[in-house]
Amino acid sequence: MFNPNESRFASYTIVSSLPDEAIDNVWYIIDNDLQGVFQLSNLITFNLVNNDGNLSYDFIQGNELVATFDSPYPYDNGYPKSLVVYDSGGRQIIATPSEINL
Repeated sequence: MFNPNESRFASYTIVSSLPDEAIDNVWYIIDNDLQGVFQLSNLITFNLVNNDGNLSYDFIQGNELVATFDSPYPYDNGYPKSLVVYDSGGRQIIATPSEINL
């Protein structure tokens, strides 16, 4: 699951509201910080939070905060409050929860 060699996409809402670097950072966190550390389902949830002016990603599992990943990217109030990453088995997409009916 979440094989970095599979096709990866981001929804229009994500692409239009987050900088490319912040989107790429989601894939980096999955590949380098979550894989092999946490048991992952095919749906991953992150809350995007303001951490002293910078963007942080709160990794949520079972409605509980499991880990926070800081980034060097500035936070913007226009960012979505949360995002999900879904792996269908051949394709992976970053989207907002409402875009995939959550």
